[in-house]
Amino acid sequence: MLSVSCKSDKKITQITIEDGEFVPHWAKTIVWYQVFPERFRNGDPSNDPTMADIAGADPQEPPKQWQVHPWGSDWYKLLDYEKANGEPEMWKHILRRRYGGDLQGVIDKLDYLKDLGINAIYLNPVFQSPSLHKYDGESYHHIDPNFGPDPEGDRKLIASENPLDPSTWVWTSADELALKLIEEAHHRDMRIIFDGVFNHLGYNSFAFQDVLKNQQNSPYKDWFIIKSWKDEEKGTEFDYEGWFGVKSLPELKEDSTGIVDGPKQYIFNATKRWMNPKGKGTAFGIDGWRLDVAFCIGHPFWKQWRKHVRSINPEAYMTAEIADTPEKVKPYMQGDEFDGEMNYNFAFSCAEFFFNTDSTKTTASQFNERLKNLRELYPKGVAYVSQNLFGSHDSNRIGSHIVNRNNGIGNFRNWGDYFNASNALNNSSYSTRKPQDEDIVLQKLFVIMQMTYVGAPMLYYGDEVGMWGGNDPDCRKPMIWDDITYEDEIYNADGSTHTPDKVETNTALLEHYKTLIDIRTSHKALQLGDYKTLLTDDNKNILVFERAYKDESIIVVINNGKDEQVIDIPELKNTCFEDQISTRTFNSDAQITVKGKWGLILKACQ
Repeated sequence: MLSVSCKSDKKITQITIEDGEFVPHWAKTIVWYQVFPERFRNGDPSNDPTMADIAGADPQEPPKQWQVHPWGSDWYKLLDYEKANGEPEMWKHILRRRYGGDLQGVIDKLDYLKDLGINAIYLNPVFQSPSLHKYDGESYHHIDPNFGPDPEGDRKLIASENPLDPSTWVWTSADELALKLIEEAHHRDMRIIFDGVFNHLGYNSFAFQDVLKNQQNSPYKDWFIIKSWKDEEKGTEFDYEGWFGVKSLPELKEDSTGIVDGPKQYIFNATKRWMNPKGKGTAFGIDGWRLDVAFCIGHPFWKQWRKHVRSINPEAYMTAEIADTPEKVKPYMQGDEFDGEMNYNFAFSCAEFFFNTDSTKTTASQFNERLKNLRELYPKGVAYVSQNLFGSHDSNRIGSHIVNRNNGIGNFRNWGDYFNASNALNNSSYSTRKPQDEDIVLQKLFVIMQMTYVGAPMLYYGDEVGMWGGNDPDCRKPMIWDDITYEDEIYNADGSTHTPDKVETNTALLEHYKTLIDIRTSHKALQLGDYKTLLTDDNKNILVFERAYKDESIIVVINNGKDEQVIDIPELKNTCFEDQISTRTFNSDAQITVKGKWGLILKACQ
């Protein structure tokens, strides 16, 4: 282990590099929380968007009537203003909705996250954009004005800039609020990363709008993949490549060296702006990046960008979205591109062991072998900093995944097919009911595994309070808060009704998350420890493993079967253990038992 000190204007940052590793040490000790800003908390209603502010976002047709949607309304219930638009497609209504979530709301709830035990936040895109999701960025160097306190004033400031000249870039009120969020997070010993969407810009972006206006005379003409220019003499229309054919997301051009020079330099400048704002030092900037659709950008760009990022902050963390087979993820994790990934392969493996009920269900030994392959596939350290998630903004929530475990909609690992099948707007057989007690038990068992296994656990906002929902857009419902009144959910996606589901915080589930997060953060063995399998019993559906670091050893027992089991392995004999979940003590001469669909986290008695 090598330690050096780097001075900034405000503090000394300790840079820690493990021997033979390229990942930042701090990223091993983290419990992540993913925030979808527009749906997390409305901290400042004065900045709520207007109909003009959503122009350019999908769906492209402007609505006849529009308003900010009530936070506590029934998700599939159409309000009068929506009915007035006369459109039968539910997805259009849901995509148009804005609930007013903003950065002040995130700041207001930092203490909630701290109390939960969270010490790192991943923010879905916060940059200027007309959409609810912000993946159609108008720029990378400005926070969306409706996330800050003065949208109108911010837009006037932005209009005064030359986007090609960073010396003209201003700091808007929304930008300043983002810096306050970073400062407030750091004050609570919490890290924070932004979402970098560098494959494409939005239709409304400064660069693409200039190309639309000036065609070949635009200084941005070489930024995008142009198929044809508008030419009345030749009779040609303007056409371009959108990401996966989506015209609201014009793709940036690449050549053999990566993203071409113009947008590359812009991305590099924006990267530095948020990592070392105003040149004040990295202590005032974000701690890293999550990179959207990283597989859609060639390796040469990522290699250059990583060098740039690490030249700014040697401890910056870079994690990639690559929902693909481990073998296809592996090239990105060799030390010259990313530190870790959004670990969907962990989620797939867990789904097959804990939730699947058909032929894709795995045994304890198969589950153990798949996890072993994932740990050993990548260079040293990568597994420890990869984000072990289940749900996200791009998948059904864990609660609804469990509800639909017997529904015959396919296997989570088959990403493309499952992506569509797990959406109630596409699939009428997908159940949108509230998870019941038997479903919550399975979620709790997964959390025991998630918080004790190798890697950095990541919660998707609201999972801890029992939120449910199918794939996008249903996984993006407004967060449940105790000070907001929610209507019962009675409507289905097709407008029919069902037995009312009460929308409220599941306090027992919330306390379970708090307990398990505290156990993880209180034991270095669970963050940094080696992994050793002690037992796999396929007949009883039992997995037992040890996490050991220096003189600390933790033994984890996972009973994925329905019945209570006695755990009989040599490592547990003649030793007194305390279960960290229940504080129950197993004396040295007592049998260690674990109830069905539950786990133990055992530590030798003091």
